[in-house]
Amino acid sequence: MTTTIDLNADMGESFGAWSIGDGVDADIMALISSANIAAGFHAGDPGTMRTTLQLAARHGVGVGVHPGFRDLVGFGRRAIAAPPEELVNDALYQLGALRELAHLEDLTVQHFKLHGALFMHAAKDSDFAGLLCDGLARVAPELSIYCLAGSALDEAAMSQGLPRVHEFYADRDYNDEGSIVFVRKVQLLDPEKVAKKVLRACQQGMVETVTGKTVEVAFQSVCIHSDTPGALALVKAVRHTLDGAGIKIAPPKQ
Repeated sequence: MTTTIDLNADMGESFGAWSIGDGVDADIMALISSANIAAGFHAGDPGTMRTTLQLAARHGVGVGVHPGFRDLVGFGRRAIAAPPEELVNDALYQLGALRELAHLEDLTVQHFKLHGALFMHAAKDSDFAGLLCDGLARVAPELSIYCLAGSALDEAAMSQGLPRVHEFYADRDYNDEGSIVFVRKVQLLDPEKVAKKVLRACQQGMVETVTGKTVEVAFQSVCIHSDTPGALALVKAVRHTLDGAGIKIAPPKQ
């Protein structure tokens, strides 16, 4: 049974005058242990990034960069055909931007987590995953790579000796292969059902799939997306349930 787990959420995904996630970043930040901060390509802007970093600092939350496809219109949920080298350059550019603003706030970036369609691309495309991890090994070998266990990115990070954090997705369905079902629009979920799903995963290492089958899952972090409808209620329910079960919420050990 898991006694300590990381609880992470995507933060700072507003942009300019547009607010994403119903403006609940501050409420969610108080309940999580790690924040994945958008860095301007799928969402976010310099002001939002810095404000989010300051919010994380106030709550003692670990921070990571959340790079996505260059896709503000599609919120990074659309696949873009681009050479691996271009995508790596874009991802490292976003890391650099957040790292400088974090330095300004006396914060250290702790992890690297791709967003949306780029996350799924890295999970399957070994060329991109390998080139990305080669770059990260040179510029930020200390960063933990948040990824799906057994994915192409997981394998590439392992081959480079980079630290990895495997995730469980509270607000996403799983298929019979133990992978998440990628959707562009998530429906409103029942917070209590989601909380029970997370608790079972933490205590038993199992999750029910979309076909009703039960598969094993291995992870060190639970993710709830802040743009999921009713995200704050989901985070509250999960945090309350884990606290009640005696499961401590804390960032992964570096």
